[in-house]
Amino acid sequence: MGNELLTIRGLRIEGRSAQGWSEIVKGVDLDLNRGEILGLIGESGAGKSTLGLAAMGYVKPGCRIAGGSIRFDGQELVGAPAPALRALRGRRIAYVAQSAAAAFNPAWRLIDQHCEGPVQHGVKSRREAEAEAVQLYREIRLPDPERIGLRYPHQVSGGQLQRAMTAMAMACRPDLIIFDEPTTALDVTTQIEVLAAIRAIVRDHHTAAIYITHDLAVVAQMADRVKVLLRGTEVEEAPTREMLSAPREAYTRSLWAVREFRREPVAPAGPQALLLEVQGLTVAYGPLKVLDRVSLTIPKGRTVAVVGESGSGKSTTARAIMGLVPPAGGKVLFDGKPLPPRGRDRGRDLQRRIQMIHQMADTALNPRHRIRDILGRPLEFFRGLKGVAREARLRELLSEIELEPDQFLDRLPSELSGGQKQRICIARALAAEPDFIICDEVTSALDQLVAEGILRLLDRLQRERGLTYMFITHDLATVRAIADEVVVMQGGHVVDSGPTSRIFRPPHDPYTELLLSSVPEMDADWLTRRLAERAARHEKRAS
Repeated sequence: MGNELLTIRGLRIEGRSAQGWSEIVKGVDLDLNRGEILGLIGESGAGKSTLGLAAMGYVKPGCRIAGGSIRFDGQELVGAPAPALRALRGRRIAYVAQSAAAAFNPAWRLIDQHCEGPVQHGVKSRREAEAEAVQLYREIRLPDPERIGLRYPHQVSGGQLQRAMTAMAMACRPDLIIFDEPTTALDVTTQIEVLAAIRAIVRDHHTAAIYITHDLAVVAQMADRVKVLLRGTEVEEAPTREMLSAPREAYTRSLWAVREFRREPVAPAGPQALLLEVQGLTVAYGPLKVLDRVSLTIPKGRTVAVVGESGSGKSTTARAIMGLVPPAGGKVLFDGKPLPPRGRDRGRDLQRRIQMIHQMADTALNPRHRIRDILGRPLEFFRGLKGVAREARLRELLSEIELEPDQFLDRLPSELSGGQKQRICIARALAAEPDFIICDEVTSALDQLVAEGILRLLDRLQRERGLTYMFITHDLATVRAIADEVVVMQGGHVVDSGPTSRIFRPPHDPYTELLLSSVPEMDADWLTRRLAERAARHEKRAS
């Protein structure tokens, strides 16, 4: 059998829509050897995740394999009986999902979910699985590895949860792991830790991997070879260094291009034109203080970016502004008036004026509701639109976010790509016609081309409607592109703030410098160099 592990030939996968069946993967071939990492890249809707799942012999609901062959270690998966596929999945082929928050069972502790696979597959006893979980937690640098498994998913940060999922995928020592955008929701400093952990654990255990991503700098650090997809077809494939230095196809070169969008800065309107003021905000979860006297201001019509590593308090600040978590101290002023701490105590018009686009589109959209209903509810609740007027506005909203109304209105969220789901979340916020929108990582799940389109859309809407944005992001390229001002948070405190031009110009605050130096570059050796530099600094401090 040689070194070959996975061979896909002429794979065709169809998806069902209101118009019938249509091809979404169109005759793709794929080869993967043992211990090799293959990067799959392409814009949203290219078929990356569909192809990755097919490597497990699995297709999403509403899809079907229409032709071709998938052979794993000599075993044909197309048409294989369900028991045979179940024996492979989790045991010899593992999957790391894009949204860890949606993939974990919220009612089970992390250690219970980790041990379930190896115990059910008969690979290890419960005691052995627990001991190895602690060792894997230590390998991927999770804090307090002996006890973090006793927490529930909501009690750890997004970066920690993503690393716990990587450890869970390794529980049975699989031959193949499919990583589906595993770092899109992570800040740049956490991303380095996760990338290093993934690369080490895959190579130390000689595990093959398919690494699906739209982040070109990330794939450069991880993959031995790169395959580029566009609308279900292969554009080109080459070793990573060759692909980086000399991509053959125009489409690949367009992906390689640096994001060009830079919005025109909005002129300050003066201190009297503040829309939102956070004054000494403190939030605690039980005895744990997660925000400590945070203060920031957001002027009308401006975009203020809030950046910081996982657990710095960015999203908690947003939730406190929205009235989703009660503050232990401080207050929030909106348009010069104190906001009631709890969202339920705010009138309908105040709720309409302040909207939020959540980070995890998978968990923010009701999986049982069609897009027509998801967008129609805020149109009815906030604006009273019904019948013909409601239908007309639904179509306008979809057109604004560059989705074809006839194709998407009657789909379920499960029938959309990650990028398409995030755009639906944006449209839902716009349906209320707000004054202030909190954008919580709204481009993290999008490829560069689609993300640029979303940023242009948000910029146009801001200028046309006078919208004000609080833009939470770990993507510093996005900050450069869209923000007028930047607030840097660490450990529940504001450590730096000011105009974007000043924040990005040396000399930097030490923590800001750490964030800037952690942004991956289009260089296959970047991660290796960065890890070596960090190790040297740690060694110097220790001595």
